[in-house]
Amino acid sequence: MHISEGVLTPAILGAGYALSVAATCAGLRKMDYSRLTTAAVLSSVFFVGSLVHVPIGPGSVHLILNGLIGLFLGWGVFPAILVALLLQAVLFQFGGIAVLGVNTFNMAFPALLCACVFRPFMGGETRLRMAGAFCCGFFSVAGAALCTALALAVTDEGFLTSAKLLLLTHIPVMAVEGFITALAVSFIARSRPELLLFSVKRKGGAPCGITRPA
Repeated sequence: MHISEGVLTPAILGAGYALSVAATCAGLRKMDYSRLTTAAVLSSVFFVGSLVHVPIGPGSVHLILNGLIGLFLGWGVFPAILVALLLQAVLFQFGGIAVLGVNTFNMAFPALLCACVFRPFMGGETRLRMAGAFCCGFFSVAGAALCTALALAVTDEGFLTSAKLLLLTHIPVMAVEGFITALAVSFIARSRPELLLFSVKRKGGAPCGITRPA
């Protein structure tokens, strides 16, 4: 779901960088630094998952797992995804440096929103937790596809068809990511349940931060 270099207008590129830099700074401030290892592992999962492309019709899709990252990192999803996308751009020429801000925002912002909505479900019974995890994975990818499609559509009307195809081809990915996120949360709930015992609000009232329970 990377947008390539030379596609977007300078105004959209600038807005993407401004939003992503501000959100990344907020993520670094709000992140519990005892969870840096978790952030590094999830960033690596995002990096590897995005390298496996599955052909669908004239194009291809790949796992994103932004919902899983947002669920466990909150605002930390921005620096985690930024690092992974930067490495992909430098090592494999996926996306590019110019569009790094837009691509980061497109993938991280929906994941943060979904984490804020569905994170409270993680403290409920098993079915409620699984449903919340599935929805977080599903709608995080849906939001990323929608943000990417909007960036293309706003740039030029000629990209409207590409934007529609992008949304359609990622519908199967949304479902798969929902199941993967639910399975991952189910496994963690059995093996490391303490990782799910986080508060919805960070100390000081900042929303969607992560802290260990008192």
